[in-house]
Amino acid sequence: MDWKRQSAYYLQNGAIAGFHDQRIGFTSTGRHAYDKTAGRSASIARQQQTRGKKIKLSQGFDNRYSSLANGKEPLAGGRKGIEKESLRLDMQGYLSREPHPTGLGSALSNRFITTDFSEALLEFVTPAYSNTWEALQFLCDVHQFTYERLQDELLWIASMPCRIPPDAEIPLARYGKSNVGQMKTIYRRGLGFRYGRHMQTIAGVHFNYSLPEEFWPRYQELLGERGEQQEFRSDQYLGLIRNFRRFGWIVLYLFGASPAMCKSFGAGSDLDMPSLNAETWYQPYGTSLRMSDLGYSNQNQSRLNISLNSLDEYIQDLSSAIKTPEPDYEEIGVKVDGKYRQLSTSSLQIENEYYSPVRPKRVASSGERPTAALRRGGIEYVEIRSLDINIDDPAGVNQNTMRFIEAFLIYCLLEDSPPLDEAACVEASRNQALTARQGRDPDFRLHRGGAEVALATWANEILDKVTAVAELVDRADGSDRYTHAVQIQRNLVSEPMATPSARLLEELKAAQCGFFDYAIEVSRGHRDYFASITPLSSDRLKEFEREASRSIEEQLEIEARDNISLDEYLANYFSSD
Repeated sequence: MDWKRQSAYYLQNGAIAGFHDQRIGFTSTGRHAYDKTAGRSASIARQQQTRGKKIKLSQGFDNRYSSLANGKEPLAGGRKGIEKESLRLDMQGYLSREPHPTGLGSALSNRFITTDFSEALLEFVTPAYSNTWEALQFLCDVHQFTYERLQDELLWIASMPCRIPPDAEIPLARYGKSNVGQMKTIYRRGLGFRYGRHMQTIAGVHFNYSLPEEFWPRYQELLGERGEQQEFRSDQYLGLIRNFRRFGWIVLYLFGASPAMCKSFGAGSDLDMPSLNAETWYQPYGTSLRMSDLGYSNQNQSRLNISLNSLDEYIQDLSSAIKTPEPDYEEIGVKVDGKYRQLSTSSLQIENEYYSPVRPKRVASSGERPTAALRRGGIEYVEIRSLDINIDDPAGVNQNTMRFIEAFLIYCLLEDSPPLDEAACVEASRNQALTARQGRDPDFRLHRGGAEVALATWANEILDKVTAVAELVDRADGSDRYTHAVQIQRNLVSEPMATPSARLLEELKAAQCGFFDYAIEVSRGHRDYFASITPLSSDRLKEFEREASRSIEEQLEIEARDNISLDEYLANYFSSD
């Protein structure tokens, strides 16, 4: 790995900034920091002068945008949180077979460090912050805390896994002997039977976002909408979600970082994909194999039609999928020879099994099902699930990515968002799948309303409006941080070879090595980076240590409180609404 080249990337993307002279490294106290000043673009006024009059806005977006621009509705300060997954590896790069490290607490109840599908697949969770810097700082801190408690292990820094053992040898995440802990493991066992365990070792970054609380009553008044604010907010978030489905292909193009994968991942499969070398498959114009039909865009769920046109329809369709038997899953069985293979034979075991690039969410109470939480309180925030891990960033994501996604989501809220019919859903799915596989192909065309359109043409139309939104967000503090973040991505539309996916392929070709050899070196580099920075502050260290201890105590308390059998617990869970 050329670390000088990587450091240049950090500076450009606001990942790690150094002294006030913008050198890479550490602050004057030695503590790493994330960009607040580096790489500023031209002033907002200058951008408006050169570009503002060229923006072609749809009438609905234009009206809503103009009303916001002329008023004081707060767009800045929305709540942002990150969930980031990372596989644990042994020092040779093989998937770890070791249990979840004790020093990280209980995976069942630690709020900040848990596991996803596998015992070896860590998931880091930040609180929601109004500032991107705070969220990213917390994510870095939790990485540093974790690295210090890994025994001779690394964290894999890519979305697509490598050196994966046969399915049966991929360990399921374990959460203890409580009923809820056993249910979580059974659910994962069911995923393994349904889709293959190796498929569940793919990792990504999830971005959770909600607009400021004070935005909603003012926006409702601005639109002249009457009725309950909870219903209004849910309807508006669903409009945002529908537009993310329509336009989300742009996220794969701009941030996709998985155009290649290790052949161990698809061992024995007949993949329609060229070989980069003896160890690596790749798509020459691919952006995100993770979000292609190889990854989370799962063909087994293609028959599901979960409506996003109203919250009632969404809840009803998800609930129906959880109750509707699927013949293929009936063949697996539920409890075979006294051991649960899956939670049910339905199309979905639980709501979380439904794979989607975006989800409406509400924090659920203890024991409350996600659909019940949405029915109770409406949509609280959205979860964006289509971001690949950025290999160049030690934490897997940077501030400019977060700022762009936030501005893009606000654009999705303001843009016209008619209901999605079957044809529109098919078109959106096609655009995502093909962008993931061939989004950088100069001859590639998206479909928009049944007509073909060049990706760059449509992307620039979207980015004009996202830029306008970013200028409104920046107006709150007189900066151009969000506008600058959008400009960085706009440059990638005209320069496909500068996208993360293209740069990764160029790195592999220049180094004449396989995906594994490249990624394991970067994994070691990120480990060394977190070992080199100033130790965690005493307050943050105590916070993580207290949470680890508290989570272990909570797991023991949960196990002690169980007074019914697992069979009874599951029956009660699925009988509740």
